[in-house]
Amino acid sequence: MARKHVTGDYTKQFELLRDYALELQATNPDTTVKIDMCPNGKPDSPTRQIRRIYVRLGPLKKGFKACLRDLVGLDGAFMKGPFPGQVLTAVGLDSNNGIYPLAYAIVESENTASWKWFLENLEDDLELGSNSNYTFISNRKKDHLWRCASATTIPEFENLMKEFSDYDKKECQWLKQNPPVHWARRHFSRRVVSDVLISNMCEVFHGKIDKVMDKPIISCLEFIREYLMKRICNVMKAMKKAKCPLAPTTTDILDARKKGASQYIARWNGANKYQATGALQDQHIVDVRNQTSTCRKWELMGIPFRHAIANLNEMSKDPKAELEIYKWVHKVYWLETWKKAYSFKLWFDDVVMYGAQALVCLIW
Repeated sequence: MARKHVTGDYTKQFELLRDYALELQATNPDTTVKIDMCPNGKPDSPTRQIRRIYVRLGPLKKGFKACLRDLVGLDGAFMKGPFPGQVLTAVGLDSNNGIYPLAYAIVESENTASWKWFLENLEDDLELGSNSNYTFISNRKKDHLWRCASATTIPEFENLMKEFSDYDKKECQWLKQNPPVHWARRHFSRRVVSDVLISNMCEVFHGKIDKVMDKPIISCLEFIREYLMKRICNVMKAMKKAKCPLAPTTTDILDARKKGASQYIARWNGANKYQATGALQDQHIVDVRNQTSTCRKWELMGIPFRHAIANLNEMSKDPKAELEIYKWVHKVYWLETWKKAYSFKLWFDDVVMYGAQALVCLIW
C-alpha cells in the first residue's frame, strides 16, 4: 500500500492517461501525443483498452532540426511490472556527439505492428517526404561482418569481404544481397556527417531511464520528461565552460589530429589537390575544394583527418593559420550549432497524477 501511494496506482494511471496527454500538449506547444486504443475483449462493453502511447515533445523537435544531423537511431527496451511492454525510442546525436532524444513510445510488445505505428508517427513529425535524406540505424548482431562494415576505402572493403567469404561463404553471400549503402561505411554518403554504425545512442538513453521501467505508465513518462528537461540544463552548464569555437569533444578530436599532422609531408599538385605522405609511407590524396580525401574520413565525419590538416597547413604557409582550421570542420560540430540545438526549453506545469486514493501534484 505504501509503494502504491508513492509510485502511483497502475490501473488508475491508465485511466488518467488522456488528461496527462492534454497537459503535455498544453504546456509544451507543438507536442505530439498519440494514444492507440483497442477493444477490451468484450463486444458489448462501451470501453476500450489503451494499447500504445507515442510522445514527441515540441521543443525537442526544433532542437533536433537545429542539430543539422539527419541521423536517427532506433531501438527498444523491455518494460516491467504488472503491465509489461516495450519502450521504443528514436535518438539522434548533437554537436558534441551526445545523445539527443527525439521521440519515445510505450507499446504492448516489440513487433512489426508496433514498430510500424511508431515509425509512421515519427514520419509525420519529421515531415519526411520523397526528397528527405534521413539515415536510420537499428542494431543487428555484431558478428564477423563488423570489420567489413567498418572499412572506409574500396581496397580495404574488398579485402575484408574476401576474408569474410573464406571464413563463412554462405553468410557472406547473404550479406552481398543487401546493398552496401545500407550497412557499409565505405558506401555511406557524406550528408549524415557521422560514421556511426550502431545505435549506441539509444542504449545510452535506455540506461538513463532503466530504473523506472517497472513504474506505472504516467510515472514512467514523467520521469523521461523530467530527465530530458534536466539534461538540457546540464548541457547548458557544459556550454558555459567551452572556450573554443567547436564543441568540446570535437575540439579534443581536432587537437589530437593536429599533433598527428606533423608526421605527414604534403605536396601540392598545382590545382586543388594535395598528396600527403606519412612516416610509414602511407599516401592519401586530399581535394581541398570538395573537402574529401581518399580515406573518406573527412567527408564521413566532417572533421579533417591528420593528412588533410597537413595539407591545409602547407596550403597556407602561415603558422597562425592553424588556429583557423576549425573553419574546415562541418558546422554540425560548431559551438554555435550546439547552443542553438539546446535553446529550445521544455516547460512544465503542475501535472496531475493519481496515486492510490488521491491526486498527487508533481512539484519541481
